Amino acid sequence: MSKTLISQNFERSLQLQKLQTSITQNHSKAHLKGLVGSSLSFVVTELFKQADKPFLLIFNDKEEAAFYLNDLEELISEKDVLFYPGSYRRPYQIEETDNANVLLRAEVLNRINSRKKPAIIVTYPDALFEKVVTRKELERNTLKISVSDNLSIDFVNEMLFEYHFKRVDFVTEPGEFSVRGGIVDVFSFSHDEPYRIEFFGDEVDSIRTFDVETQLSIDQVKKIGIIPNVANKFLEESRQSFLNYIAQKTIIFTKNADVLFSRIDDFYAKAIEAFNNLSTDIKHAEPEELFCNSTLIKKQLLDFSLIEFGSQSVFNINDNVISFNISPQPSFNKQFDLLIENLNTNNSKGYSNYISCISEQQAKRFHDIFDDVDHDVKYKTFVLSLYQGFIDHDNKIVCYTDHQIF
Repeated sequence: MSKTLISQNFERSLQLQKLQTSITQNHSKAHLKGLVGSSLSFVVTELFKQADKPFLLIFNDKEEAAFYLNDLEELISEKDVLFYPGSYRRPYQIEETDNANVLLRAEVLNRINSRKKPAIIVTYPDALFEKVVTRKELERNTLKISVSDNLSIDFVNEMLFEYHFKRVDFVTEPGEFSVRGGIVDVFSFSHDEPYRIEFFGDEVDSIRTFDVETQLSIDQVKKIGIIPNVANKFLEESRQSFLNYIAQKTIIFTKNADVLFSRIDDFYAKAIEAFNNLSTDIKHAEPEELFCNSTLIKKQLLDFSLIEFGSQSVFNINDNVISFNISPQPSFNKQFDLLIENLNTNNSKGYSNYISCISEQQAKRFHDIFDDVDHDVKYKTFVLSLYQGFIDHDNKIVCYTDHQIF
């Protein structure tokens, strides 16, 4: 309930109404100032609920992106929030590709291509640096199978070999498949669970997702798309920037765009250096075919509705600055007398105090501590794992997190 009350205050705020009006216009630009900690998550959540448009949030690095991803998954739902990571640690080092990240990237491309309802995509510079296969190439490299389809196991086997899937006894990770009698198990790069396809002769009888550990079925599905490793640098498909791939109506949020451009240029310089050190015996794709530089990203960002939320606007958005009067959570260092004094001071000024707790046990811990020290302290707890607390002076809301208090 407390989470809902905080959300409603942001939903009713003049700043959010101004922002909602702004994003109804194509190629609109805005600069958000004063959003601190998880207040950004509440603003993005309320805006997303009203907008019916896809959002792309670009943070400074993977760690920060992961924190806000968690916030948004808690406030919206996991199925509407997607993480788009980089797929490897060094350019041209295919053996250092992270399969889990390749899977997440393919899931995002698949979701965009499937034209399902809009989602929020959370990313960071390393991921945008890599180009992706075009929509046309992804479509061409997707094996679509539906229940009642007429196709042979031999055909599926052949296609999976063509997609460079590895045949194993039991599938455990993306890029593997197994065949046992009339059953094909396959772990696509577009889904975080493998599929079990059962055949009756040359007809697809059923398709289910299953758990790798227990081998037990999870869900029945009617149709699937099996996608190979779209990050493989040795594939010769034409590639494009991720910003070319997403829908034109996407609202892009970027924090400190100067950091984004600086990191991408740093990656690009390393890619050129790695390319120049490669053996000339094998023909490798040029860096500009596989990677983006900051000039390209900057030019493409201008084609979208863009919201900057760093301290400075890199794109000099001076005519549409939306300011929030929000300050960060103070530091208490487990000193509960200071916390209680602060909460009582907030209450006397007409502020509502909320403490976000990771669990019911943690909430009970606060109640026990306060009961021992001061029965009259005014606050409410709610179970929600938030990144960072904040004080919203316009709405007179205090939202502290348990992990920062402790």
